[in-house]
Amino acid sequence: MDWKKIGKALLYPKMWIMIALIPVATAFLVFSMVALGTESVPAIISYVLAAYTLTVWCFKIPYLIAFFKTFKNENKYVRIWLENPKLRVNVTLYAALFFNTVFAVFQLCLGIYHGSFWFYSLAGYYVMLAAMRFFLVGYTRANNPGERRLEELKKYCACGWVFLTMNLVLSVIVMFMIRFDRTFTHHEITTIAIAAYTFAALTLAIINVVKFRKYNSPAYSASKAISLAAASVSIITLEATMLTTFGAETTDALTRRILLATSGGAISAFLVVMALYMIVTGSKKIKSLKEGDNFNGE
Repeated sequence: MDWKKIGKALLYPKMWIMIALIPVATAFLVFSMVALGTESVPAIISYVLAAYTLTVWCFKIPYLIAFFKTFKNENKYVRIWLENPKLRVNVTLYAALFFNTVFAVFQLCLGIYHGSFWFYSLAGYYVMLAAMRFFLVGYTRANNPGERRLEELKKYCACGWVFLTMNLVLSVIVMFMIRFDRTFTHHEITTIAIAAYTFAALTLAIINVVKFRKYNSPAYSASKAISLAAASVSIITLEATMLTTFGAETTDALTRRILLATSGGAISAFLVVMALYMIVTGSKKIKSLKEGDNFNGE
């Protein structure tokens, strides 16, 4: 028996096997956690299978990096996407605009149906996000970054003022959570998925805010600031969900209120600082432009 070949086959299985392992291991793991408990034999097998799936994919990482580098360099559509910031900004703005609009309408319908100011507040928050993105997408679709700088700066400042208004809506949402202990209850798996999405969105938003500064475009910077604000506010919803889902038996209502008030206040302060920075910085640069001064950066 050739143990070397067996070990190699186990650690480096064929790609179709690796792809098939992902849904099988995931479904088995979720089923065992939900229906079988954590100490049953099938549950232990599901943990081993999940660990094995993760291990073989980790061994494949160098090959995947090489593959995607080659794919990026040789595929013309990928090159167009990576080399065209205008395309990336417009696609993300349109996608986010669609999502915000649909979710705002959904929350509004819930508010009308239940007669709840809570849903009206959520609808108002998503309407403001959609309005800012709609405000920017008309410009970014028709113009290149930095092409009409004065107009971009005016939109940059306008987004700052909307952020200040949005902060009032956020305050209402946080007040509802604190005053009426209004939180969200989901299954543990759903909550973990929400947490993964929220932190991924926040990380990507921070990276894009820094990355898109090099284009010296206030409109592009504003679009990424909107994504950062949306991801930051999502942390409050995530916290409320996790406190209810995982801490219902270990935290009382007072503790939840203190934690939500602290994080809500921190996010609110962050929005205010970001809004004031956009307004003050944009206003100064507008003034410099009108006076005929030359300046660089944002």
